Formats: sequence, structure tokens, C-alpha cells
Amino acid sequence: MNRTMKLSAIALAAAALLSGCNDKPKSNGVVLNERVIEGEGGTKVIGEIWVDNWFSLAVNGEPLIEDSVAYNTERSFNAERVTFAATLPMTLAFQVRDFKENDTGLEYIGTDRQQMGDGGMIAQFRDVATGKTIGVTDKAMRCLVVHRAPLDRACAGEKNPVAGEGVCNFSVTTVAENWTAPDFDDSNWPAAVEHSVRDVSPKDGYDEINWDQSAKLVWSEDLVQDNTLLCRMTISEQAK
Repeated sequence: MNRTMKLSAIALAAAALLSGCNDKPKSNGVVLNERVIEGEGGTKVIGEIWVDNWFSLAVNGEPLIEDSVAYNTERSFNAERVTFAATLPMTLAFQVRDFKENDTGLEYIGTDRQQMGDGGMIAQFRDVATGKTIGVTDKAMRCLVVHRAPLDRACAGEKNPVAGEGVCNFSVTTVAENWTAPDFDDSNWPAAVEHSVRDVSPKDGYDEINWDQSAKLVWSEDLVQDNTLLCRMTISEQAK
């Protein structure tokens, strides 16, 4: 059951880009991380992204950014705003992760707060020249679950939960290393599932961004047991 997950090393390749990150605390204590990444492309784009808890993003198969706060940081809620140049149409490939301490999928293990966490993401992309929204997260995306845990929710009540044992089994899906490439065939991946603000309950950073009405909070069908997803979307020249 526990196969090795072969993911491309977006996080490693993107780490070198993080030196340009500029953290700007807001008056209410929320941090919105803003950065500009130089590059070639006919369209300058502003991307605004909020994920519970962590993401990395590749554009047209090349690593662009990763979340400024490490995925294994407890309550790592923050938003990211990035300006970059791109050639349209462009394929955006996200790896998104909810916080978990290990492969049990649990948080706060060994405390009276031991529980299963929940995920969620939202993103929008605007043409800098026109200000128009050219792409958003919604049910048109494709999202594949690559780590699901625990498979039995009873694991959250275990006094000594051990990944892969008893009710704390987990599943891992193997994915081709070129999954970020524009020509990768994701037609057999499930469609993303849109979720309400009430269900996701987005926290710090979410309210720092003026979200377009067409931008939706998405994940797989299960916000709780599905911990790591790969999601893809394509943006054409046509603005929404």
C-alpha cells in the first residue's frame, strides 16, 4: 500500500527563489508575502494565492515559487502575491499540502488536541497591463490526491497512532515526474471540488486579498482525509 511517491522536486528548485521574498506585516498582524520574479514572457501577471497550509507552483513546467512558510509549520496561514512574466497560454501546476505531523495525517499527536486537519486553496491571476482577471481556481481545474490519511477516521482517537498500522493506514499515489509539463495528460484526473467559505474557514492572509467573485475555494471532495494534492489549470489569453 505504501508506495514511494515520485514527485518532481518543485520545492527544492524553487527554494533559491525565496531570497527575493518580502514579508510585509499588516496592521492587524496578518502577513501578506509579496515578491517580484523576473523572467521572460509577453504578459506580466499578478498571482494571488492562499492555501491551508502550503503550496508550490510551477508555470509551464518550470518552478516559480513556493509558500514562504514551510509546510510542517503549525498554523502556517498566510497569503502570497507574486508578479511574474509568462507566455500565454500557460499551465499552472500546484502541489498543495495540509499540515500533518507524519503519514498518519494527524495534528497535535499525543496531546488533548490530537485531530485530523483540513485543507483548502484559492488563487487568482490578473493581467498587470489591463487589470483583468485571466484565471482563477474553480471546478474546471484537475486535482489528484497523492496522499490520503488516515484511511480510517478512528485513527484520530488512538492513544499511540502509528502510520501504516491498524486504523492509521494511509495511501500514496505515484505520479510521473513530468506532471507539471504543459503537455502532461491530466484528462483522467478528477475535477477539483469547490467548497464554501464556511466549510474551509480560511484564516490569516485570506482577507488581505480582494478576491474576484469567480475565484473559488477548491480541494478534493474530502477536505479532511486528503492531505496532499496535485492540481493543474491552464490560462489562455482570454480574460474572464
